[in-house]
Amino acid sequence: MAALSDQFLVVTLLSYLVAMICHAAEYSFGARGVIAKAAVRELAGAGGPPVSVEVGADGPAGVPAGTAPGRVDRARLAGRAAVAVTILGAAAHLVTLVSRGIAADRMPWGNMYEFVLTVTFVGVAAWLAVLARRTHLRHLGLFVTLVMVVLLGVAGMVLYAPIAPLVPALNSYWFAVHISMMCLASGTFLVGFVAAAMYLIRAGYDKGRRSFPYTLGARVPGAEALERLTFRLHAFAFPIWTFGVAAGAIWAEAAWGRYWGWDPKETWAFISWVVYAGYLHARATPSVKRSTATWIAILGWATMLMNLVGVNLFLSGFHSYSGL
Repeated sequence: MAALSDQFLVVTLLSYLVAMICHAAEYSFGARGVIAKAAVRELAGAGGPPVSVEVGADGPAGVPAGTAPGRVDRARLAGRAAVAVTILGAAAHLVTLVSRGIAADRMPWGNMYEFVLTVTFVGVAAWLAVLARRTHLRHLGLFVTLVMVVLLGVAGMVLYAPIAPLVPALNSYWFAVHISMMCLASGTFLVGFVAAAMYLIRAGYDKGRRSFPYTLGARVPGAEALERLTFRLHAFAFPIWTFGVAAGAIWAEAAWGRYWGWDPKETWAFISWVVYAGYLHARATPSVKRSTATWIAILGWATMLMNLVGVNLFLSGFHSYSGL
């Protein structure tokens, strides 16, 4: 089962890579959603050539007259293929986790490698759930799959650890409660980070900035839709993160005889909580610009990476037994 898990990790990584390439094809050659509607308005306002507007399952799409229909159709087909391959990759991802858990005879969250596998799976599942309700956000899939490929590549090449039994301190029912909540929140925050980053890029592009990376905003969904998605994902994940931190404190009291000891993991989990609380507060404050609030969300993900990578690699504490 351990070998099966390793093999399916390769299948997962390749699937997300193929999905990223298909998304890139649609991103480069497609015309849909807010991009197409903006093109319709711009051409009409400039007295440009006639524009045909197609409304179908993928949402409104405006294509200037004379554009090769086959090119647009192939781009749309590439986008649909990207979603299908992402679903295939998510299935292989799930097999990777399940087979790893069976081989270890425990939940597959015992080290940094397994934690990253779980967080990325939650991230893909969250993205597919968003896509099922918001098909016009499909262009965002290029950047979601890019992040997944990078994280899984690092997990497989740098963080990989052989299967080993849990240390005695982790043999508790709080292991499943605490870690599952942290994985669920972290995966959702991951997709929220992608949406937040693309919102800032799109907003900069709408303001006339044409330097990299703002040029990436030309074909992503509208800034308003991205900002709203960012808020909803963070509003969903924040209470889960809060519960996970509280569950960890209860577990710490049972394992170490104190609820809170300012261990590096505990400290950075609390820092992340404060930053994300600051984002939600700023987002709910009318006087705070949406871009300013979104930068706080970006900072929140930076603290998450510090907690995941920096603490494990450079600091030591009660959580050091998890290793890589």
